[in-house]
Amino acid sequence: METKLSLNHKTVVIGPHQPFVVIGERINPTRRKKLAQALAQGDFRLVQEEAQMQVQAGAHVLDVNTGVAGADEAALLRGAVTAILEVVSVPLCLDSANPSALEAALAVYPGKALINSTTAEEKMMETVFPLVKQHGAAVIGVITDERGVPATPQDRLRVAARLLERAARYGIPAEDVIIDPLALTVSADHNAARITLDSISLIVKELGVNINLGASNVSFGLPDRKIINVAYLALAISRGLSTAITDPTVPEIQTTLLACDLLMGRDPYSGRWIKAFRQREKAALQARQEQ
Repeated sequence: METKLSLNHKTVVIGPHQPFVVIGERINPTRRKKLAQALAQGDFRLVQEEAQMQVQAGAHVLDVNTGVAGADEAALLRGAVTAILEVVSVPLCLDSANPSALEAALAVYPGKALINSTTAEEKMMETVFPLVKQHGAAVIGVITDERGVPATPQDRLRVAARLLERAARYGIPAEDVIIDPLALTVSADHNAARITLDSISLIVKELGVNINLGASNVSFGLPDRKIINVAYLALAISRGLSTAITDPTVPEIQTTLLACDLLMGRDPYSGRWIKAFRQREKAALQARQEQ
């Protein structure tokens, strides 16, 4: 099953036999004071810089969150989308729980966007799914419902199936619903990562849909977070993860993802791995010469 996102004539395909898709996470004011201040002032220059940096680092899609307390989120999300499209040409993931903000951004978006996200709560599905259908978008379905986060892989499968069933009622095909089985922090529950990994395997086996994670959540509150995040991504990809919201500017993450694609047969003749290696070598040589 493949999920296709687009911006004008640029298409990104998410699927089990496609190269892993990185959704850049850095355009988000949460715990980022400078970005929050710039957004509050209606200044999108830092947003544009982050967009360019992430695409240069290898992001295929950019997550865009403009949730600043007290600000007009609809105006900010629309403005951020417009500003980003002036400097890069990759599909966007519109990240908001505010339907007015999503509507405003979708109205100016020239292509098939990804909406982040809906849960399986009735109120959320009734709000988000009509927007997905109206604008021909795709959506991330997070496996929580009125009872919270399901405790077992079997319960997460049940919620995922409910999301797909409800989306179908609105005429949204399964390939346009990317399931997020939730990456919860292992510092709070040492079984959290294993449960999510088992959930990925089960959901992919039973439903065949694409899977997303906000991967960096797993290491929250722990030291050496990069190592944990990289290991988690590799394990999740082996279970069926096809895309993740993560930081593409972390070299270890990009290198690991390229290696996973190579080892899973998604890099014909090792072309992308060799190209990336040569780019790293060239950058290292230039850095030495500048010293």
